[in-house]
Amino acid sequence: MRVLVIEDEVRLAETIRRGLVSEGFVVDVSHRGDDGFETAVADQFDAIVLDIMLPGKSGYEVVQGLRSRGVWTPILMLSAKDGEYDLADAFDLGADDYLVKPFSFVVLFARLRALLRRGAPERPTVLKAGDLELNPATRRVTRGGIELTLTPREFSVLEFLMRHRGTVVSKGEIVRSVWDVNYSGDDNIVEVYVGYLRRKIDLPFSDNHIETVRGVGYRLVDG
Repeated sequence: MRVLVIEDEVRLAETIRRGLVSEGFVVDVSHRGDDGFETAVADQFDAIVLDIMLPGKSGYEVVQGLRSRGVWTPILMLSAKDGEYDLADAFDLGADDYLVKPFSFVVLFARLRALLRRGAPERPTVLKAGDLELNPATRRVTRGGIELTLTPREFSVLEFLMRHRGTVVSKGEIVRSVWDVNYSGDDNIVEVYVGYLRRKIDLPFSDNHIETVRGVGYRLVDG
């Protein structure tokens, strides 16, 4: 298994590299975000360990750039910050997992192995429901050819609904898939974001894509 480590703290990067090598991984290391980004685009890796605070390009810019290029290699992000908004931003931009420094290397290796077992998922180029289209790579949403502006969280909720088009999904399922694992708030936050989405993708048009299934959840339909 081949892993790319993008970490500007040289000693930490070397420690991670040695640990991964001892576990049987083949490891490449970059100490700059821009260099790591170019390496990740040009070569094939089974997983990427990516710091957020980097010279050249931030970790956020790297993950967003890779996803916009259609590079779906699983990404484990590292950060000295543990704020919920930092976690949310990482997941919204396309990261697959997140560890806060300082971390246990046992946990790092376990998280990495879990990502490798899942592998890079097949992700459709464009998701469609009637005249509504969502492009996960470019993060562009249109309806009837009109481009719609969504926040990162709105985009993530809509993407989840479109990936389950025609299927009723509960608030809990949406929270578990869109919010990070440390979110401990009420599932009713989903109602707020569905309301935001309806005002943008349904109300200005002649028919609705999001249906409420009372007592169960929501379903996205063709319109």
